[in-house]
Amino acid sequence: MYYRRVGEVPRTRHTQFRDDAGRLHHEELMGEEGFSSDSSLLYHRGVPSAIVAAEPWEVPDQRTTPNHPLKPRHLRLPQLETGGDPVTGRRLLLANTDVRISYVATGTEPSPLFRDAVGDECVFVESGSGVVETVFGVLPYRTGDYVVVPRATTHRWVPAEPSRLYAVEASGHIAPPRRYLSRYGQLLEHAPYCERDLHGPTEPLLHEGDDVTVLVRHRTSAGIVGTRMVHATHPFDVVGWDGCLYPYTLNVEDFMPITGKVHQPPPVHQVFEGQRFVICNFLPRKVDYHPLSVPVPYYHSNVDSDEVMFYVAGDYEARKGSGIGVGSISLHPGGYAHGPQPSAIEASLGAEAFDETAVMVDTFAPLELGEGALACEDPAYAWSWSRQP
Repeated sequence: MYYRRVGEVPRTRHTQFRDDAGRLHHEELMGEEGFSSDSSLLYHRGVPSAIVAAEPWEVPDQRTTPNHPLKPRHLRLPQLETGGDPVTGRRLLLANTDVRISYVATGTEPSPLFRDAVGDECVFVESGSGVVETVFGVLPYRTGDYVVVPRATTHRWVPAEPSRLYAVEASGHIAPPRRYLSRYGQLLEHAPYCERDLHGPTEPLLHEGDDVTVLVRHRTSAGIVGTRMVHATHPFDVVGWDGCLYPYTLNVEDFMPITGKVHQPPPVHQVFEGQRFVICNFLPRKVDYHPLSVPVPYYHSNVDSDEVMFYVAGDYEARKGSGIGVGSISLHPGGYAHGPQPSAIEASLGAEAFDETAVMVDTFAPLELGEGALACEDPAYAWSWSRQP
């Protein structure tokens, strides 16, 4: 990420920085990869490491079931019962050791203060609006936003209206694809978005309080667990910070789809990359202009990947006749050739534009089914290519 400065910081890093009453601020370096990657310096009124209690917290159900026998899956999210706040209300859909995909339809109840020490989070806002309060400041969100929250960032979701949130929880970091970046980290001219499209906090968020509880999700040898940690003072006590690590949003309206003379493969739709997974989006766009082009995808076997598609809006051309609709998720696993429904191929010929919005996650390790997926699966989907209506 590019450099950003918010609030008050001293002229020289790692030097004394006091308030008007002469009290010393406490400097925290929040950095990735052991002082070898992006970082920011935050200046707290209190001591960020001062805690007064810690006890186990039971995280939402993380159990998974293998995709066995191997077959494509269709999940109908509108049939999934969800509710509660934007963190503890999430239901696990799909997961492997690199990434977990969860979903929640919230009310207006704020989440508890939360810190994900497992990895970065990229939450797609299917619908709704509100703010994410963080140690870096306030981050407004709206429909179509990707909300990227770095690992171990203390934050809280505060919906202004009911929100449907599709959470991609990494075990590592999430960033723009390296091929979009210069050697110094600037987004290049061929990238489908630029720094102007990334929106971070603009001013500090200062809260007072003692004995403040933060839910922390973290790893042990037994897997993902939770701790309820009580801080002596409120974590939102940062008077200023600067650096290249912070939460931000990117809205799909600002993404510029890349098109071509014939059908373009999914990497042109990539938005972010993680550790052994990528995130892409398919948006309303003009399509192929070769006179004999076939606008829908060709059948393909991604032998190294599982593909997850979340259908957000519009009419996804390649899935006509399969039962797929807005709010659906499809899982097409590695080891299986997938592509358009046969009737969709002829129907797409001559099309000049597609009106569709979908978010895709491709993983490089097999995905297993969470309890949320088992609760809303369409058992007929796997046979829809051979049993056309």
